[in-house]
Amino acid sequence: MLSIIIPTLNEEKYLPVLLKSIARQDFKDYEIIIADANSKDKTLDIAREHNCKIVSGGLPAKGRNEGSRAAKGENLLFLDADIILPPNFFRKALSEFNAEKINFGAFILLPYPKNKISYFFFNNFYNKQTAFFEKFSPHAAGAAILIKKDVFKKLNGYDETVKLAEDHDLAKRAKKITKFGFLKSTKVFVSDRRFRQNGWSNTIMKYVFCEFYMALVGPVRSDIFKYEFGHYDRYMEDK
Repeated sequence: MLSIIIPTLNEEKYLPVLLKSIARQDFKDYEIIIADANSKDKTLDIAREHNCKIVSGGLPAKGRNEGSRAAKGENLLFLDADIILPPNFFRKALSEFNAEKINFGAFILLPYPKNKISYFFFNNFYNKQTAFFEKFSPHAAGAAILIKKDVFKKLNGYDETVKLAEDHDLAKRAKKITKFGFLKSTKVFVSDRRFRQNGWSNTIMKYVFCEFYMALVGPVRSDIFKYEFGHYDRYMEDK
């Protein structure tokens, strides 16, 4: 079984789109776990309508850890609430994951709605970088991560003291004990809402400085980058 874990906070606009893209998959051996951080909108009603299991969450790292504790599957798929999965995503991803004997996988990320700025950022600052550093300095975006449950347990899950790029921290720790892979057989579509709301240049510079900080200092355990969870609620594109 595949356990899909989604941390949420006021995601009534985006969560239904993700859940519909999951329901359209031809692979059905999965469970969906919503790790909710006390949403005030209809997020939990939507989760119940789609027969999701609900657990208490918090910041993304805590939500993912709590979701993993309730998971029954041997593989864990961590997804953000503002993504869309393409057709045959599960079958392609799991087939490559198993064939390559990967125990921790990251995915190609593409933005929606697509425009030149968002595509340039995702393709050049994430996809190409992740592919280039795959063998010696793994990167992974929390938007979509596939990992063996037993490996996740050995790592003691996400480090909840890390304030930003906790997914990269998990990937770097995982590389020390297992095989990391950048899965290229399928892709994940990610909303560009955080870039448009916070500003493209501000967001890009934050990630660039975060990379330097992690390389020179280590995991980001202070609030130096002013990370907020659950405030991207101004935009909803037509699907």
